[in-house]
Amino acid sequence: MSRTNFHPRSALILLTALNLLNYIDRNVLFAVQPLVQDEFHLTKTQIGYLTSAFLGFYMVAAPFVGPLADRYSRKLIIFLGATFWSALTLLTAVTHTYTELLIRHTLVGVGEATFVTIAPTFVADLFAEEKRGRILGIFYLAIPVGSAAGYLLGGYLAPHHGWRFPFYIAAAPGFVLALTVLFLREPERGQFDSLNRTPERATVLGLAKNSAFLTSTLGMAAMTYSLGGIQVWMPQFLYSERHYSLEQANLMFGLIIVADGIFASLAGGWLGDYLLRRMKSSYYLISAASMLLGVPVMIVALFATGPIMMPAIAVAAFMLLLNTAPLNAAVINSVDAHIRATALAVNIFIIHILGDVPSPTMMGWVADKHSLQAAFILPVFAMVISSAILFYGMKFAPEVRLESKIRY
Repeated sequence: MSRTNFHPRSALILLTALNLLNYIDRNVLFAVQPLVQDEFHLTKTQIGYLTSAFLGFYMVAAPFVGPLADRYSRKLIIFLGATFWSALTLLTAVTHTYTELLIRHTLVGVGEATFVTIAPTFVADLFAEEKRGRILGIFYLAIPVGSAAGYLLGGYLAPHHGWRFPFYIAAAPGFVLALTVLFLREPERGQFDSLNRTPERATVLGLAKNSAFLTSTLGMAAMTYSLGGIQVWMPQFLYSERHYSLEQANLMFGLIIVADGIFASLAGGWLGDYLLRRMKSSYYLISAASMLLGVPVMIVALFATGPIMMPAIAVAAFMLLLNTAPLNAAVINSVDAHIRATALAVNIFIIHILGDVPSPTMMGWVADKHSLQAAFILPVFAMVISSAILFYGMKFAPEVRLESKIRY
C-alpha cells in the first residue's frame, strides 16, 4: 500500500478512542465493587477473583487471536472483538447473581483481547521507528484516562442509579467506534521497520531466545502485577481503610490517574524517543528507573495517614505510568513486523498470567487474613522486581537505525 494515500493520524485517533473505551469498560467494575459486594454478600477474595477471571480469559484468548491477525485483516478482527465486548457490557442489565456477573466478565475479556493484541501492531505500522515512543504514548493514554473515566463514571452514577447503570453508559459508544474501524485502510506490515530479520526476531520459536523480548516482557509482567493490584484495590483502600466516601474515593483516585496518566504517558514516550538517538536502551532505562523511583513513594502512600498521603499516591502513580509508552515500544521493536501480533499475544499471555491475573486475588486473600494495607506490600515488591529485570535487559536492546525522513 502506498504511504501517501494513508491517513495515519486519523487511524491513531480512532484506535486511541476505542482503546479508551476498552479501559472504561473494564474499570467501571472497580468503582462499584463495594456495592456489588454488599448486594451479593461476597468476600474480598471473591471480588478480586472477578478481575482475575476476566484477565485469565483475556490472557488465554490472546494466543489464538495473534496468529490470525498476522495472516488476515486486522481491522475486521478489531471490529468483531469490539462489538462482542460492547454487547456483553450492555448485558450487565440481566446479571442478578455472582455467577452471572462472573461469566459476563470473563467473556468481556475474550472480546477485549482481540483489540489489545492487534491494535498496537496496526499503530506501529503507521509511523517510523523513532516516533513509536511518542505515538504509543498517545495510544496508551487510554490506560490512565480510560481507567479514570471508569472510576469517575462508576463512582458518580452508581450511588444514585445503582451499580449496573454505569455499564450501560460505557457500552453504547463501542458499537459506533467498532463500525468506524471498518472504514480504515490497513497499513503495510513493517513498512517503516529498519531492523534485520533474524530467527530470534522473525520466528515464533525464536522468541524463546530473544533476550530483548523476554526481558521487556518479564519486566512488564512484574509492572502489570503491581499496577493491576493497585487499580483494583486502591478505591476500596481509600473507602474502607482511610474512610473516604465511595464517591470521594473514586473521584480522587480517578483524578490522580487521569492527570498523571496524560503527562506520564506523553513524557515517557517523548523521553524514550529523545534518548533513543543517544542510547539504544533508552526505552528500558526509562521504564526501569521509573519503577525504582516509585518504590519509596508508594511506601509513603500506603502508610501515611495525614495530608501527605494523596500527593504520595499521585507521585507513585506517575512513576508507574511513566513507563507505559517506552516499555510497549521496547516490546514492539524487539520483534519483526510479520510475527508482531503473535509476539504481542505471547507477551499478553505472560504479563497477565504472572501479573494482574493473580495479583487482585492474592491481595484480596491477604486483605481477608490481615488488612488491605498489608496487601499493598505485594505490588511494592513487584515494582522492585520489574526494575531489576529491565535494568538487566538494557544490554539486549536492538540497535534501531534512525534514518527515516518521513514527516506527517
